Parts: sequence; C-alpha cells; structure tokens
Amino acid sequence: MNDKSPIPPQPHLTEPGEPALGLNLDRAEDILPADLIQGGETIILLLKPSPLYIVLGCLGHLLFIVGLTAVVYLAADPYLSLLINQSQALLLGVLALLARLTWQMLDWYFQLYVLTDQRVITRTGILRRFVFEAPLRKLQHTYMLQLLRERIFNLGTIAFATAGTAAPESYWLMAHRPAAVHRRVVQAINRYGR
Repeated sequence: MNDKSPIPPQPHLTEPGEPALGLNLDRAEDILPADLIQGGETIILLLKPSPLYIVLGCLGHLLFIVGLTAVVYLAADPYLSLLINQSQALLLGVLALLARLTWQMLDWYFQLYVLTDQRVITRTGILRRFVFEAPLRKLQHTYMLQLLRERIFNLGTIAFATAGTAAPESYWLMAHRPAAVHRRVVQAINRYGR
C-alpha cells in the first residue's frame, strides 16, 4: 500500500523563527505523482525552481532573439517586401519570444525536487521524463552554486553527487534561499543518511 500522507518537517531540521522553505507540504498529495513517494517516507522538503527561472533560465536565448529581430528589422525594407518587411520581422520576433518563454514555462512546471528522510529526488522533463533518485546514505557531495544573475535574486543551484562519480549527477535549479535549502539537505544527510 502506498502511504503518501504528507508529514511536516521534523522540528530538529527547522531553525526557530526560520521562514518555511519550499512548497506547502499539505499540498504534497496534489503535487507529487502517486508512485514517487514510498510508504513510510517522510517528506522533509518539496521544491520547484523559482518562477524567475522562466526568464532567467532562457535569458541568453531571449537576448539572441531580440538581437536577431533587431538586425532583421533594420535590414528589412519598410516598403518593399522582397523577402520580409519590418512588421513581419517584428511579428516573427515576438512569436519566437513567446514560443521560447512558453517552452521555459513548461520546463519550470515539470521540475520538482523532493527531499525525504530516505532519498533525494529530482523530477524533470517535458517530452522525456528524467527522474533522479539517490538514497541519502549514497550521497557523497552536495554543492551550492550561484551565478551572478542568481545571486541578485537570492537564488542558487544545489548539486548532488553519489559515490563513484566525478561530477554532480543531479541539480536543483534556481532554488529560492539556496543556503537554507543546502543546509536542510546536509542536515537530512547527517541525520538520516549516516
């Protein structure tokens, strides 16, 4: 039987007066796929990337589309439509921006990060589903990474590496308050994984 009833974080993992991290655990049953959590597992942390991931995650592509649109717009003849005119260039640029943002929003929607008293789980993917699961006792290293654009908004990425790997195998992208999230992960590893 799959017992998925959400259980609040253990008191020892939350500092007194510390604001809540992640999504509301009371909504875990609505958010999590039915087969993701095993019976008897306690959910400690449930996260998604910050909504800023929608823009920041594809910022380079957005800037490229704006630049390309500007070049095509300036090169297009406003009166002759030999290949493309300026209004068509703007329309194509806006459609490309909307398409890229829509794809990024779908990517954000399907990202889910879970920390339980037994495992760390990363679920991602729009067309191809990727699920990374690692028992806490197998995690050798965790890293917190922050790019400049993430530091500005107090975001960061948490990386996980298991025994025998040279590089991180999974990432929790653009988590809000990454230092607190990383601290919670390390506390769970030290408490349940050793």
